[in-house]
Amino acid sequence: MKKIFSVIGLSLVAASAFAADPLHGTKWKTIDDKSKKPLSIVQFTETANGVLSAKIINVLENGEGGKCTKCEGKFHNKSLNGVQIVSGLKNTDKNFYDGGKIIDPKNGKTYSFNAKLSPDGKTLSGRGYIGVSALGRSQTWIRAN
Repeated sequence: MKKIFSVIGLSLVAASAFAADPLHGTKWKTIDDKSKKPLSIVQFTETANGVLSAKIINVLENGEGGKCTKCEGKFHNKSLNGVQIVSGLKNTDKNFYDGGKIIDPKNGKTYSFNAKLSPDGKTLSGRGYIGVSALGRSQTWIRAN
């Protein structure tokens, strides 16, 4: 009987250790912070070590409908569909995320990135910045699924 309870207990601990982050698999409509128009749909994925990334899966705004002409590396002059715009993001405390990087396809620059998931899970407030977060730019994304 002890063995059965031990196996069940270990299984529950292992299952909770591998529970996906709330952002894993979610899709978000990115909204331009200036024009307030929807730009694209991005989808988050999580690696086995809990690091999140997001890539563009659908371009909505014609201004981003072409190629990533200002992106560097493997995405240079490629379609924006499939471009990984968020990388290295980690859940630091319940609904807070930090340590990430975000690429702005409009200028090809990479910024540090942090985000906060709303309590109801319907919005994601992200901030891209260089150096100090106070000197950055914010966007609020709306859950698409």
